[in-house]
Amino acid sequence: MTQPLTVAVQMDPLASINIAGDSTFALMLSAQARGHRLFHYAAEDLNWSDGRLWTKAHPVTVQRVVGDHFAFGDPVALDLGAEADVVLMRQDPPFDLGYITATHLLERIADRTLVVNDPASVRNAPEKVFVLDYARFMPPTLVTRSLDEARAFLKQHGAIVVKPLHGNGGKAIFRVGPEGENLSALIEVFNQTWREPHMVQAFLPGVAKGDKRIVLVDGEVAGAINRLPGEGEIRSNLAVGGSAQKTELTDREREICAELGPELKRRGLIFVGIDVIGGEWLTEINVTSPTGIVAIERFDGTDVAGLIWDAIDRRLAERAA
Repeated sequence: MTQPLTVAVQMDPLASINIAGDSTFALMLSAQARGHRLFHYAAEDLNWSDGRLWTKAHPVTVQRVVGDHFAFGDPVALDLGAEADVVLMRQDPPFDLGYITATHLLERIADRTLVVNDPASVRNAPEKVFVLDYARFMPPTLVTRSLDEARAFLKQHGAIVVKPLHGNGGKAIFRVGPEGENLSALIEVFNQTWREPHMVQAFLPGVAKGDKRIVLVDGEVAGAINRLPGEGEIRSNLAVGGSAQKTELTDREREICAELGPELKRRGLIFVGIDVIGGEWLTEINVTSPTGIVAIERFDGTDVAGLIWDAIDRRLAERAA
């Protein structure tokens, strides 16, 4: 039995989550079952002054009852550096300046309070940029704002996918066919909407057979699900209508995980979800607020939330030693 911890959960409003599949909620249930005290707050409620980082936080209890899944206590001013043992940084992207600022603030207490995932590492490893370190596992990829470069890439690869570099949840992902229909209009809209470059990749027909989410806990594989696209979709994200099914890892996927694992562990990225298409093509390394642990438990019976708390306990023990 581990010592009870004070756990501050930085996340989106609890009232709006879908408890049937929400990974943060699963982590909170697991923490509560271990006797830990939970507090909930939003990233925009962070305050810093005189070397202290604090927030207005609500003590919270959770239960798996739809429509009655949480209860708040009276709010308190919680000093995250002095009164919290663990901060779970679990707000959903977009990975914008608000997100980045939260990582800068939390980094200031990371020597006293364990922040999961490590805030500096989260800031330095956005999903579709960090993955470029492992280009040998990726499909052909172009990062650009240039219509001419996108046209040349399309000509080379026949069909492409265009997506925001800092997008999330399968939003704004477009397939462009060999004839280049609407490519110029699409790049125009992307350039007007986002200041950063965009990601263009060769279209992988294998996506019709699914997009695998593999969860790694402190660098080790904890489980995986295969996400199938909905009717008429190329996107398999569960948030946009994809469905999950039981799966096993291919040899190539095990090679990818073995390559990534030590670096994830070194960076303090305890809970990571990677996406692999067709059993071989790595497309994203999700470190901001990865999901999938509830579905893995449903199909495999693996208590991934428990594995994450075990990893947190190990990290805390290492700090105390």
